[in-house]
Amino acid sequence: MPSFDVTRERNTILTVLEHADAVVIGAGAGLSTAAGFEYSGKRFHDYFADFEAKYGFHDMYAGGFYPYSSREEYWAYWSRYIFINRYQAPPKSVYERLYELVKNKNYFVITTNVDHCFQRASFQKDRLFYTQGDYGLLQCSVPCHRLTYDNEELIRRMVAEQSEMRIPTALVPCCPVCGRDMTMNLRSDDRFVEDDGWRCACERYQSFLAKHEKARVVYFELGVGWNTPAIIKYPFWRFTQQNPSAVYLCVNPQAFCPEGIRERSVLIKTDISALL
Repeated sequence: MPSFDVTRERNTILTVLEHADAVVIGAGAGLSTAAGFEYSGKRFHDYFADFEAKYGFHDMYAGGFYPYSSREEYWAYWSRYIFINRYQAPPKSVYERLYELVKNKNYFVITTNVDHCFQRASFQKDRLFYTQGDYGLLQCSVPCHRLTYDNEELIRRMVAEQSEMRIPTALVPCCPVCGRDMTMNLRSDDRFVEDDGWRCACERYQSFLAKHEKARVVYFELGVGWNTPAIIKYPFWRFTQQNPSAVYLCVNPQAFCPEGIRERSVLIKTDISALL
């Protein structure tokens, strides 16, 4: 059993949200981990035991950085990775329960997660901003142009047709413009493609913030760590400080806020899954 008072913490969240004119949700990797998208342990072994035995890495992140000797093996790994983390539903209904909390509110979501869980849980697409990309998209690795491409059909074929940790050479994705390798549309350096969809989502997010900058806004942060605090955590603190009517609500075992906004902050230091 959890050591915190579940009912009290839930009621606190409900009370804060009840009085909000708008809710800005900021979600990090901890939210998907709470939903069961774990990248080590049993889930890793279930899908990547052969790669672990051959190469000696013990989690999905490490496998993503391994220097595979061929594109066929590289895509065998990544197709499985994308398939289970983008095209399979997470084991727990954390996202669905979060949606139930805010579905009748005026909300917008900014997330560094790239696993599509918000849309799968019925969050409206035009209220989402995936800042770091999407496992479901490919782009030119150069990139020679600024378009992205849906990969579901190709990924499913790679998973179905791979053998001995290799995909058929004919399935290796190449850029339709320059012929060079394709890669995932994930932000890792300045080659990340911000396509029309990304730019439109960014504009909608900025517009939502501007429209409600003086309203009773709850900046609701869930599972955001310290890898990229400048995307969600620091802006949420700044927005709260600038707006006397705003509240910063954070659910994270390491929940923290600056002293300057402490009186208008609710820090719930507990497990997201247990709470929701």
